[in-house]
Amino acid sequence: MAQAKIGIIGGSGLYKMDALKDVEEVHVETPFGSPSDALILGTLDGTQVAFLARHGRNHTLLPSELPFRANIYAMKQLGVEYLISASAVGSLKEEAKPLDMVVPDQFIDRTKNRVSTFFGEGIVAHIAFGDPICGNLAGVLGDAIASLDLPDVSLHRGGTYVCMEGPAFSTKAESHLYRSWGATVIGMTNLPEAKLAKEAEIAYATLALVTDYDCWHSDHDSVTVEMVIANLQRNAVNAQKVIQETVRRLSENPPSSDAHSALKYAILTNLEKASATTKEKLGLLLKKYL
Repeated sequence: MAQAKIGIIGGSGLYKMDALKDVEEVHVETPFGSPSDALILGTLDGTQVAFLARHGRNHTLLPSELPFRANIYAMKQLGVEYLISASAVGSLKEEAKPLDMVVPDQFIDRTKNRVSTFFGEGIVAHIAFGDPICGNLAGVLGDAIASLDLPDVSLHRGGTYVCMEGPAFSTKAESHLYRSWGATVIGMTNLPEAKLAKEAEIAYATLALVTDYDCWHSDHDSVTVEMVIANLQRNAVNAQKVIQETVRRLSENPPSSDAHSALKYAILTNLEKASATTKEKLGLLLKKYL
């Protein structure tokens, strides 16, 4: 199977990039079922990358229906070591305006029905998650954004991403609550990805693309669906440029990451006595430690 050290999860606008060459679809099966869609392998300026449409290429999966474990495990099977998650978000702060890009460094989990661990069934592991984003990868991503003169786009380094269950958006009371917590943006997908990527020892960072202000904003009622869709389309064009520049920088100077050894002290179960079935199921994650 073809391999790629750099993975991107996002929308179809990313794997339809004109700069992406030698494109092939790869259908991957994992111990956790099928990922959201076929993975798209290709090269950006000579660097092999793997793309996955998070909700399927026709956007058929609700956030709560996403096969998070299969998506991350599939990336691991392809050899991904650095994973960038491009995501549309609502802004919880005045200064993070539509079209801006946020590279958050923290999460708040407001999900209810997500399985966000590979472990269980006889093997216990507790990863450290105080720093849920790889700081070094986030730095490369932020530097890539800063180096591009993107019109109408401001970069916000750091900040907190509230991950809600959905699919409905927040109530105004919830939105004001999250603002009182100091949160920066809100979305529905990235926290399970970040947890699973850490367990898979993949460095993870979020490219949060602001489409609108959440419902807290006094002018929110003047924001139309058409405006949000227009912002999504402009964000996709900007994200393509950012991804291409980030991949170039990663290929030239891949950073170290604590995520690459996240399981070293996390596994509490004596693997010699652990379930053989579970060891086989998680073989890709455990092979360094067996």
